[in-house]
Amino acid sequence: MTSIAIYMEGGGLSNNGRAALRQGMDAFLGELKQAARNRHWGWKLACVGSRNDAFRAFRRATQLGDAGVVILLVDAEQPVRDAPRAHLGDHDAWEMGFAEENSVHLMVQTMEAWLVADGDALAHYYGQGFRGNALPATPDLESVSKREIEKALQTATRATTKGRYAKIRHASQLLQRIKPERVRERCASCGRLLDFLRVTLA
Repeated sequence: MTSIAIYMEGGGLSNNGRAALRQGMDAFLGELKQAARNRHWGWKLACVGSRNDAFRAFRRATQLGDAGVVILLVDAEQPVRDAPRAHLGDHDAWEMGFAEENSVHLMVQTMEAWLVADGDALAHYYGQGFRGNALPATPDLESVSKREIEKALQTATRATTKGRYAKIRHASQLLQRIKPERVRERCASCGRLLDFLRVTLA
């Protein structure tokens, strides 16, 4: 049996936070997870806290050589001008020579860009008081800085009954609601991940 293992940054220090984020991302990738199950492939999505922890877990699984398809998924943190391996080698000083290019994936510049891509889902989740016009309108959300994305989310949600956006409290639930096809339209890095998984599972 072949398997897919995705090592993703996020979830904080607590087991509950990591489990919640994993549940959200599993739902976001639900169609692909089901495709893996239909083929009797293993599926593992691990939210492991810090980006350094994600890198170490990815490297360990890759170097074991018996884990099937292994993927790293981390924030880019800044504009991306190089291929993912080169970007992470420059930004994080990680030695990426052991990894294939198509096994390294970025959320550009931050995971919150993926959430902002589906403003309708956010409006439905936050309800009354949500200010959708505070979100970036640009078709290319990857050109918007991490700071601008975070500020826009705070402004859009601050008057809602759920309160201002907080990653640990809200990200998992939002990931279960946003539509992957809406995200890929505005975040090319998301499309790259979805396409790689679809081709792998074809």
